[in-house]
Amino acid sequence: MNRRQAEQQGRRAESIAAGWLRLHGWRILAKRVRTARGEVDIIAKRLGLVAFVEVKARSKAADLETAIDHHRLKRVAAAAEILYSEYCQNGEDARIDVILVAPRRLPTHLTNVWHGF
Repeated sequence: MNRRQAEQQGRRAESIAAGWLRLHGWRILAKRVRTARGEVDIIAKRLGLVAFVEVKARSKAADLETAIDHHRLKRVAAAAEILYSEYCQNGEDARIDVILVAPRRLPTHLTNVWHGF
């Protein structure tokens, strides 16, 4: 897969993940938010909780097991630290989530995956 195809796959996965979150009562606050320390794919809010969401897509469901690692989560957490004051202005709790997307299966939503936040 070339870079352009990977970018398209990532954008499709982010759209699927955002739709999944909406179906489960989340409001999407922002997508693809870049900071000097990293990027957050989706920022969503539900019932006083803000989730900074990393989305990972793979062409095979079996590859999802290795899609996320400590280094990637550390970058998302660093970006979330920067963005916290902007998106959690009313004392909301915050967490880091991951949504895994693969063809012919429902998205997998992993909650509160970074415990140092």
